[in-house]
Amino acid sequence: MIAACLPAVAGALAPGDYRFELDVGGTARSYEVHVPRGGTLRPLPVMLSLHGGGGSARQHRRSTGMDLAAERDGYIAVYPDGSGRLGDRLLTWNSGNCCGYAQLAGIDDVGFIARVIDDLGQRASVDRRRIYVVGHSNGGMMAHRLGEALPEKIAAIVSVAGAHVAASASGHAMPVLHIHSVDDPRALYAGGLGPPFPFTSRRVVHPSVDLTVATWARRDGCDPAPVDKEFRESGGHTARLLVYPHCRDGAEVWLWKLSGAGHGWPGTVTGREGLVGPATRVIDANTEIWRFVSRFSLRP
Repeated sequence: MIAACLPAVAGALAPGDYRFELDVGGTARSYEVHVPRGGTLRPLPVMLSLHGGGGSARQHRRSTGMDLAAERDGYIAVYPDGSGRLGDRLLTWNSGNCCGYAQLAGIDDVGFIARVIDDLGQRASVDRRRIYVVGHSNGGMMAHRLGEALPEKIAAIVSVAGAHVAASASGHAMPVLHIHSVDDPRALYAGGLGPPFPFTSRRVVHPSVDLTVATWARRDGCDPAPVDKEFRESGGHTARLLVYPHCRDGAEVWLWKLSGAGHGWPGTVTGREGLVGPATRVIDANTEIWRFVSRFSLRP
C-alpha cells in the first residue's frame, strides 16, 4: 500500500511506502520510496535504484527485492520512474548512449535525479553524505552518467549489467562497482551492437565492460591493473571480484565478473529468463551492493 504524498517537512516521513510526483520543466515525474522500520530515529543513507529500459519503479522494486534489503541494512530505498510515451509503461533513461524515448527526446534525467535527491531531503531524515545510486541495464548506464554529473551529491555508484563510458569527470574520485556477466545476451560484455529491444527493431552499440571500468579506474587515479580478490562458484556459474586499489580520495573501483549468468539481477528469479538469460545465485546483488557502497561517504 503506497501512502498519499505528505507535506514536504524535513524528517516527517514515517516508515512505510510512498509515491511522490515532481514537476520537472513542466513535465510530471514520479518516484517511489520505502522507509525502513526505525527510519525516523536517525538520518539514514539513501539508495536510488533505477529500473532497466522498458521497466518501471514498481516493476524494479518487485524484481530486485530491494525493500527487504533496505530493512535489513537500514537505508531508504528510492525508485524513480523513467519516461516514455505510454504512461507508466516501457520507461527508459537518457544515459547519453541509450535508450529509446528518453534519449531520443533529450530528457534531462540528470536534472530529474538531482531534484529527487533534494525533494527527498525535504521529506525524510536523510544522511546527505551517504546517497548512493544503483541501476540495472539502462538504469546502470544512467548510474554511470550520474556518477560523472553529480559528484557533489552522490557518494558511490553501482551498475548491474549496464556499461557506459563517461565523456568527462570532475570532483571527488567516484567509488564504482560494476556487476556484469560475460554471458549476458543483451548488454554484451565485450561491447558491440546488441540485439533488438523486445518488440522493436531498435538496437544500440554497447561499450565494453572492461573499458568502462578501466576508464573509471584511470579517472580515480587507481592502480592500472586490478587485483584478483575473490572467486565463487555455484550451479555452474562463477563470479570473480577484481579490485582496482590505491585510488585517490579513498575511492575504489570493483568489478564482479560473472560467467553463466544472463542479464538479470543476481540473486533473484523473475520468470523472464527466456528473455534475459539464466538467473544466478552465485552472488546476491543487493548484498554486494551494500557491502560496497556502505564504506563510502562524501567528505564534509
